[in-house]
Amino acid sequence: MILDQNGNTSIITQEKVTVIELVKKIQALYPKFKNNNIIVALNTLGSFTKADIVEFLELSKTHKAAKQSFVIVTNKIDLDLVPEEISVVPTIEEAYDFIEMEDMERDLGF
Repeated sequence: MILDQNGNTSIITQEKVTVIELVKKIQALYPKFKNNNIIVALNTLGSFTKADIVEFLELSKTHKAAKQSFVIVTNKIDLDLVPEEISVVPTIEEAYDFIEMEDMERDLGF
């Protein structure tokens, strides 16, 4: 797991372990970046199933309840299969755009 920081956004990149192992690592390190927006970049891993993405559901809900953005980046899943509670985009650039839009919505009280 590779951790990068860009302003108030933590970028987590995963290259080798399974999704379940990654979710456990993120949960263990969560206090370190709980006050930042989080981007989880998974483009280097193989294909994903709906079950793989759902592993992030609890973490996503917790983070969004704390008024922070949680975005998964992968172009290897059909976005129609992803639950609405999880934000998935195909590129890092779109993740930053998504976070910017959510920040504006929070500022406007939505």
